[in-house]
Amino acid sequence: MTKRVKEILSWYESDNPGTRAKLARLLNGGALAGTGRLVILPVDQGFEHGPARSFAPNPPGYSPLYHFELAIEAGCNAYAAPLGFLEAGAAEFAGEIPLILKLNNHDVLNDEADPISAVTAGVPDALRLGCAAIGFTIYPGSSHRNRMYEQIATLAAEAKAAGLAVVIWSYPRGSALSKAGETALDVVAYAAQIAAQLGAHLIKVKLPSEHLELEAAKRVYESSRIPRAALADRVRHVVQSAFDGRRIVIFSGGAKEDDQTVFEQARAIRDGGGFGSIIGRNSFQRPRAEAIRFLGQVMKIYAGTEG
Repeated sequence: MTKRVKEILSWYESDNPGTRAKLARLLNGGALAGTGRLVILPVDQGFEHGPARSFAPNPPGYSPLYHFELAIEAGCNAYAAPLGFLEAGAAEFAGEIPLILKLNNHDVLNDEADPISAVTAGVPDALRLGCAAIGFTIYPGSSHRNRMYEQIATLAAEAKAAGLAVVIWSYPRGSALSKAGETALDVVAYAAQIAAQLGAHLIKVKLPSEHLELEAAKRVYESSRIPRAALADRVRHVVQSAFDGRRIVIFSGGAKEDDQTVFEQARAIRDGGGFGSIIGRNSFQRPRAEAIRFLGQVMKIYAGTEG
């Protein structure tokens, strides 16, 4: 085990050996094994956005087996998906890649202003499928946020007792926030802090913009002169907000972008001390060979070996 992985595991000293072993498995898998960086393939978009919006750009993606194969061939640290997709391939690909079971999901058939996801699976499902971790989405800013915090508090305690790691998707959203506020630096940093306080081992947030949403926070950011002009500075601040970098913070890829945009974002995440990316649509909406090359370049950026 590398010095860096040992250092990261030391941040989770209150966890039992089973949970720490699962974290080690996530950090020691794939092309970035031992570096302390992660690239994870998440495929919950079929539930979250609908099948055509998610998979029509690359029709092989309609098959759940395709995503197991893509994550394994690309050398991802883990593959995350809802219950149905994991059940469809967990037996065939058992032991080949760490799995993260997404325990709650939200559809857009009734895309309400204050969202809350439905709990669609449980810790026993994660154990049955051989998962390394559970995943759960919270929406700080939603009027239903307290219910979500209580749900993940219960599920995280159950998961940790069973020796699983906990990944929280912390996505600010709700009627109290403007659209720009969903990715505002102060709001994203707050979302990372909330996830850390809820006991997450890994925290997934969106890349923050330079915008500041909350007036009380804005005054502090300006008086304290917190750097925010460069993306790397904003990433650094979000990581700092997750227990001064003692929790693993990874950043979502979002909607499909051109290669160079994603590569520049990965460099900023790396330079800002972020731990990596969780890249869905930017991966599986590309043809398979192109996706393998694309993910390989992202991993080279994080490993510091890009040509």
